[in-house]
Amino acid sequence: MNYEKLIESAIEARTKAYAPYSNFKVGAAILTEDDKIFSGCNIENASFGATNCAERTAIFKAVSEGYNTIKAVAVIGDPTTYTYPCGICRQVITEFAENDEIEIILIKNKNDYIIKTLKEILPGSFTKRDLDR
Repeated sequence: MNYEKLIESAIEARTKAYAPYSNFKVGAAILTEDDKIFSGCNIENASFGATNCAERTAIFKAVSEGYNTIKAVAVIGDPTTYTYPCGICRQVITEFAENDEIEIILIKNKNDYIIKTLKEILPGSFTKRDLDR
């Protein structure tokens, strides 16, 4: 699949990050089931527990607009390495993922990225599908 627009959206979102405490800026973009893109950045707070990650910002924007199924996620943090979603974000991605094979695009720049599946970065996850059993 061509993720060029998704990657560009994540890179652009990173420029809007509010990270005065860590100076670690993160951007993310998600692709919904009908190919709509939502982006988000990390937003820090002096009360660190009130900080929100870029991935969750993007997901919450989508959900608040009525989009509840994610097909892919792109993330960029420090452009010298691949930044993976944190544990909380992995669980939130799982909640709204189309399935555990959705692709997570980890970006250094628009030409340097790797793709992992959700199952690879969160094996054995507990999902709403488990509650239906």
